[in-house]
Amino acid sequence: MTTYANSARRYVLGLGCERGTDWNDVRTLAERAFREAEIGSDQVLVVVSIESRMDEPAILETATHFRLPARFFNVAALERETPRLKNPSELVFARVGCHGVAEAAALAAAGADGELVLPKIKSSSATAAIARIA
Repeated sequence: MTTYANSARRYVLGLGCERGTDWNDVRTLAERAFREAEIGSDQVLVVVSIESRMDEPAILETATHFRLPARFFNVAALERETPRLKNPSELVFARVGCHGVAEAAALAAAGADGELVLPKIKSSSATAAIARIA
């Protein structure tokens, strides 16, 4: 497991989206997440999502836009975060095999002592959440 505790950047942006989502939709949602969490993109360490989206242009282009690396977690790693999710979803579980993507990925990257500072927010085809690294 990667730990980011020594970084000056203390936040993780979790993203999820439907296949083929326009990257501007995801970027706009990320910007909204930063505003709602009252942080700047320069305080974010990494963009994270589910492994099945590691080739999704909307997520990759959003990470590139903010000059952030993108990291991806497998379903099992995301499902382990279910007890810490604010918005677990049976629908997401039925579709991808874990109860959340944006929140779970953010929490997985933030580590066991990390916490959500912005629970999942949605657009028409994407989700975003922000966790703080302890």
